[in-house]
Amino acid sequence: MTLNLRRPILIGGIGLSAALWLLETLQYSGSEMGETALIGLTAAGAGYWWWKQQSPKLELELPQPLAKREAAEKAIATAEAAIKLLASEAQNSLNPAHLTAKLDRLKAELDRQDLRITVTGGKSVGKTALIQVLNSDWTSQQPQQQIFSETVPLFANTTNSDAKIGGDLVLFVTAGDITDSEFQTLSQLASAGQRVLLVLNKLDQYLPAQQSQILQQLHQRMQGILGTEDIIAIAASPNSIKVRQHQADGTVQERIETQVSQLEPLTARLTQIVTEERQQLVWASAVREAATVKLEAKTLLNGVRRDRAMPIIEQYQYIAAAAVFANPVAALDLLATTAISTQLVIDLGAIYKQQFSLDQAKTVAATLATQMFKLGLVEVSTQTIAGLLKSNAVTYAAGGAVQGISAAYFTRIAGLSLIEYFQSQELENAAKGIFSLNQLTKTLQAVFQQNQQVSFLQSFVNQVASRLLPQPSGAQ
Repeated sequence: MTLNLRRPILIGGIGLSAALWLLETLQYSGSEMGETALIGLTAAGAGYWWWKQQSPKLELELPQPLAKREAAEKAIATAEAAIKLLASEAQNSLNPAHLTAKLDRLKAELDRQDLRITVTGGKSVGKTALIQVLNSDWTSQQPQQQIFSETVPLFANTTNSDAKIGGDLVLFVTAGDITDSEFQTLSQLASAGQRVLLVLNKLDQYLPAQQSQILQQLHQRMQGILGTEDIIAIAASPNSIKVRQHQADGTVQERIETQVSQLEPLTARLTQIVTEERQQLVWASAVREAATVKLEAKTLLNGVRRDRAMPIIEQYQYIAAAAVFANPVAALDLLATTAISTQLVIDLGAIYKQQFSLDQAKTVAATLATQMFKLGLVEVSTQTIAGLLKSNAVTYAAGGAVQGISAAYFTRIAGLSLIEYFQSQELENAAKGIFSLNQLTKTLQAVFQQNQQVSFLQSFVNQVASRLLPQPSGAQ
């Protein structure tokens, strides 16, 4: 395949590098051909750092406040924008009609009056009994409709533990102090903006002192996550008790007495919530559901963009390998690798609708290079690649082989880091020019760890080496 090199930054950098190499060769024809990769990459890192000092800092991402109905309308609008972007970039491969249908339903339900209450919790905590009693004693007294639904028991297996819990309001039922798994689930629900009441059921099974102790423990564990008024103790279906009555004649009569449900604290809190927060709960549900639709559209869009980005990364990794391999003087790799990385940033940014100026692209490339040194990625990877190359005496002996393959590897890591960063960002941030260098650094470290397996490196080394040098045929 013929590589497309119509990139002015790339051509200029590689061309200048080649010219300086020629001058260096003429002046120092007796110098050694095999500088170590570490020296060259150190020079590259120093150059990147200097280039970074000349470039302006990028704008950092700031959180956006939420509103009420306006928040729901905005969430739906951003999801619509994501769907339109998906449709425009994947006209022949994906049909986002089902996502559009979900948003149409959300728009129609912004003013709905019925409230959807989900009852969830572990196994045998009394979810079904609670719904039955509420429908019998409370729902019928409310002027507007309340629709109860029960989830499968949580934590019975890993599948159910990861189940999505929806609804306008969630009643999370427990029969005692919460476990770590319950705490994690409650924390996740609260952080997602889900309205939650923590219901301690089966209160009749504890002595008064135990009841107070468990409630105190729940308040302490949920501090900062749920308000004290949203942690409620009840007995939805108390166990019957045996009553013994001693008669005057000395005989004892026994009877079974059915206990009355103790729901007053919960029904009072529910009445207050549905009266004061009903519409806000509906809008909050619309925000969460619109975010889910947007995430689905974004996931599909990321797949399309990644398919377009990977060939570009592979193209530039081979360009970097060839440019560095051709330069026996490792210090002169700086200009070529700088130009390649900067152009890679610009080209990947264009795919992900992140328009970089030349100065911004330099800043990003500089950050990637310097962080590779600070994190110790360069030294570790260069030594690993050199060790793997020793298995091929012909390739290892060739001047610049370690440097060339290392340059290809670091170019690939830089490209994959950019892809992962872009995919994790909000789509609307690209149009605003928001870019977080700190987040990019964290992404770089994660991507390096994922691509440091010896099996992958061995395959990568063989692949790039076959491009740099003709492989020997037959026995040596």
